[in-house]
Amino acid sequence: MSQLDPTGAESMTDERQPDNGNGLASYDEAPGLGNGEPGIGEAAAPPGMVQTGAVAFEIPGMPAIAPAPGLPQTRPPLAPQAAAVSRKAVSGCYAGTLGAFQVDLRVDIDRARPMRRVSGDFYQTTGRTVAYCGSFVVDAPTITAGSTQYVVKGKGRFTFAAGAPQVVVTIPRVQAHQPQGAATLQFLTEAGAASAVYHCAYESVYFRTVRIETDSVSDVEPPLFGSYDTGSLPSGGAGRPLSVVGAFAEAGIALSPTAGGNVIDLEAAGIDATWSDAELHASMEKHFSLWADLPQWCVWQLVAQRHDEGPGLYGIMFDVAGKERQGCAVFHAGIGGTTAEKQRDQLYTYVHELGHCFNLLHSWQKHLASPPQASRPDSLSWMNYPWKYPKGSAAGYWRNFDFRFDDEELIHLRHGFRNDVIMGGSGFGAGAALGRDVLADPIQDESGLVLQLSTHQRSFALGEPMLVQLTLRTTDTRGRRAHTWLHPDCGLVHIVIAKPSGEVCAYEPMIDHLVGAREKVLGAGDKVEEAAYIGYGKGGLYFDQPGQYRVRAAYSALDGSQVLSNMLTVRVRYPVSETDDQLAELFIGDEQGALMYLLGSDSDSLRAGNDAFDEVLDRFGEHPMATYAKLVKGVNAGRIFKTISAAGPERVAVRGARAEESAALLAGATRAEVLTPLCNDKARASLAAVQAEAQDGETAGRRMTWRKYSAMSAPKPQAGVR
Repeated sequence: MSQLDPTGAESMTDERQPDNGNGLASYDEAPGLGNGEPGIGEAAAPPGMVQTGAVAFEIPGMPAIAPAPGLPQTRPPLAPQAAAVSRKAVSGCYAGTLGAFQVDLRVDIDRARPMRRVSGDFYQTTGRTVAYCGSFVVDAPTITAGSTQYVVKGKGRFTFAAGAPQVVVTIPRVQAHQPQGAATLQFLTEAGAASAVYHCAYESVYFRTVRIETDSVSDVEPPLFGSYDTGSLPSGGAGRPLSVVGAFAEAGIALSPTAGGNVIDLEAAGIDATWSDAELHASMEKHFSLWADLPQWCVWQLVAQRHDEGPGLYGIMFDVAGKERQGCAVFHAGIGGTTAEKQRDQLYTYVHELGHCFNLLHSWQKHLASPPQASRPDSLSWMNYPWKYPKGSAAGYWRNFDFRFDDEELIHLRHGFRNDVIMGGSGFGAGAALGRDVLADPIQDESGLVLQLSTHQRSFALGEPMLVQLTLRTTDTRGRRAHTWLHPDCGLVHIVIAKPSGEVCAYEPMIDHLVGAREKVLGAGDKVEEAAYIGYGKGGLYFDQPGQYRVRAAYSALDGSQVLSNMLTVRVRYPVSETDDQLAELFIGDEQGALMYLLGSDSDSLRAGNDAFDEVLDRFGEHPMATYAKLVKGVNAGRIFKTISAAGPERVAVRGARAEESAALLAGATRAEVLTPLCNDKARASLAAVQAEAQDGETAGRRMTWRKYSAMSAPKPQAGVR
């Protein structure tokens, strides 16, 4: 057995007992989760019996586990008791040490909404350093409720090859006035041989604790959100005052506010008060006092007034470089206000975006997880879209929603492997299940909608950014209602790529956007169009090898239908000249991909990518590939760029727009006719805005934005027709 196996018997050398002098956790905030909440009374199940619902049954052969030494034990009653004795609930987090290993043990068998699981994370001390070394979960244990102890037993699922995969957890059931008892965690081999034993002191009623820093921008119209009374409007559960911290507390997760909570003054930014994705990411790196490019239980939430995309965008998870899922933002332009409806929208949006930071996908996207799960479009969860709810749209959702995560999401939050949950751990989603099924042709399609995927050229140079155009139409002569969010960023259109090697992967955008309802009735001849850059995302560069690629998109319709596009075949050409090779080297890189996605940035972390694009312009300015560098540099130069700094009198650093530089670059990009028609139209619109700004001193500093999301377009009327 490996020396690095924390379940092995060899881990039992140099055992260190836990310090039981730590203070007991107190908890008064979330109803139904307090440490003093009674557990199952003695009468719930006789000793040696398992309580499952209303049925108790015997588990033969349960091995006896020695209690933790030196800890208070509950004496058995001297005589039969006429009434059940109230016992403390035992669910929560425990911590123990064995030799060089430490374990955080999570027990989830009573209190509110028990998921009937135990799980844990292992750490190893080497010298003066501590490193994470694996996790486990017991998904379907047997739970024996005796008069004086719980015994939880089952086979664990591990992130490593465990030599002793059988898990037995024993927890004393103390009376309400007694200190919480310590848990004993024992591992057994498949043959039943005893292995490592950890004695784990009780730590907290919460399963996990996350530090959260919430800052607001000065232009957010007061009052800032505090809490919402869920009984103010019809809903699916009991009314209660609920804050963001309280919503996660009800899930068993402690959000611990830091000393942040700053108000960021935007006066230095003048009239430019909207935020781009690039500015948000650069600000997190500069401002978030807990930010680090490593996994940690810390998250930043920024409360701002408006995103560049307007009031239809409610929030985003904007952490795009390095370790992911460390920051999000919410925008009050679409959700702000003091009415009950607006307060409800604010609570929902705040919790939804933080849910993404915990690596929770949308309810209708669960099939994208790794490992894949069944999607739940009708789930009454924080992670669903109210307007997309299939049983009555927003009205049906709010009428039945109890303001909580669904059971599968609770299991992830409480018992997911550490790196799959912790901020900065595994990447957002995985795309494991969205693959060959989408590449296959549908057997039947009665959605009444057609999705077309196209490019302006069938072959691309190695390193050339991959731009695609999506077009949605209806085949129903009576018209068909559809949402108009076609950009992959919004999570309602998914794109699959089959690479030349045969690997099939899902395109995963770098930033997830929470959008409100935007629906239209498509009539004959109507269409919705969108252009998207899909060359770079959370999976890195998707088209970085020569060869033939197949690309297909899936549109998630209002009724839950998955409308598949045509199969698009594109070819990435082999370099045939020294210039081709040099340009490929200058374009292929994570920083260049991020800059293409963000349409430029001033972030210090992307400086090498900006240097590469500068070299493209200096050495190959007339080459068609330089068009993309001109577009990125031109859009970024034309906008005012704000960065929130961590400290200092000037909290917001503002770089003014460079209108003349932007106009020259965008003019060159539009003349080349290299971009897709829709991208070219957007570039011309940006150029016109920059030129107008340069000529009109009174409007200097006006915001020039690149509108990522297109609206519906209708066919142009013929001459003489109104």
